[in-house]
Amino acid sequence: MAKIVKIDPLNQEVAIQTNDNLLSGLLLKELTVLEECGGRGMCSTCHVYITEGMDSLSPLNRREQRTLEVITSANKFSRLACQARVLGMGVTVELPTGMYINAIDNIEDLIGRRAEEPILHPITGQVLVQEGKLITRSMITLLQDTKVQVREYLEKTTDA
Repeated sequence: MAKIVKIDPLNQEVAIQTNDNLLSGLLLKELTVLEECGGRGMCSTCHVYITEGMDSLSPLNRREQRTLEVITSANKFSRLACQARVLGMGVTVELPTGMYINAIDNIEDLIGRRAEEPILHPITGQVLVQEGKLITRSMITLLQDTKVQVREYLEKTTDA
């Protein structure tokens, strides 16, 4: 049986089957969540805040807890959408503001523009470029290097 999950601040709803993870519904809505690690609970790209209904989700597992400890913007209401399974009604999800660098197709196109929203690190959720900041060549280099490091990290964890 499907459970209705509210998505704030977008004022949207999505139906998620009982025992499916939050990520499955969020991806249907084409929101700013990703599954960079393939839904293994090893990155921050599906990090969300649960503003209501934490008790209607599956409990945190060890991997999710370890990953949340690394995410700089995590708090006691944080969950990884790929790990949180919907068990009951009344869940409200809030998405962190920002865009993960892995969602940017061509980083070079950003040179000389101002960031329209914070650009985030896909493992730690750390803000790499603040909203409104002019994006310089040195920032582009940092973003490209970060993308490579993240890819290498995720490849290593896949092989392990």
